[in-house]
Amino acid sequence: MEQFIQDWGYVALFLYSFGGGFLALAIAGAFSYAGDLNIFITIIVAAISNIIGSQFLFFMARNNKNYAEDMMNKHKRKVALVQLLFKKYGSFIIIIQKYIYGIKTLVPLVMGISDYSSVKFTILNSIASVLWAIIIGYLSYIAGELLLSYADDFKYIGLITVVIVLTILIFSFRPKKKRRRANKSEV
Repeated sequence: MEQFIQDWGYVALFLYSFGGGFLALAIAGAFSYAGDLNIFITIIVAAISNIIGSQFLFFMARNNKNYAEDMMNKHKRKVALVQLLFKKYGSFIIIIQKYIYGIKTLVPLVMGISDYSSVKFTILNSIASVLWAIIIGYLSYIAGELLLSYADDFKYIGLITVVIVLTILIFSFRPKKKRRRANKSEV
């Protein structure tokens, strides 16, 4: 397993960070603490991937406005929130959006559709991605000792959680079927 992490860890981190995911960076930080990955390379890979991913979304929206608008039509409330945050915080939203789940993908799209400067976005996005990678990577590296010390316990807790969730789901669907049958017989 350690060899697999060493061989494919950075590739997985790159692919996951392309979309702005926290989880892969946090896991890579913990693996860096364990010595399976290098924390500096982890931070560099995550930052570069995140920069490329956000730039891709920005320029995709800039060059394909109709497609980007169609994508954002499904998230009208979140797009409105992004626009409000941009009005309130200005360009600083590009930096803080990396930490807000649910809008971090929409900010580059909204900025790409608008007449926002691509040079300014690239500079702020690069700063934001580097800060994001350093902060999340380093915090997970520091927390690596704690995470890895409880890793064996989490395996069993995770298994128990899956069993409990499946049991709840099975029992929650059974009464609904009975209610539907009872309603059909009354009609």
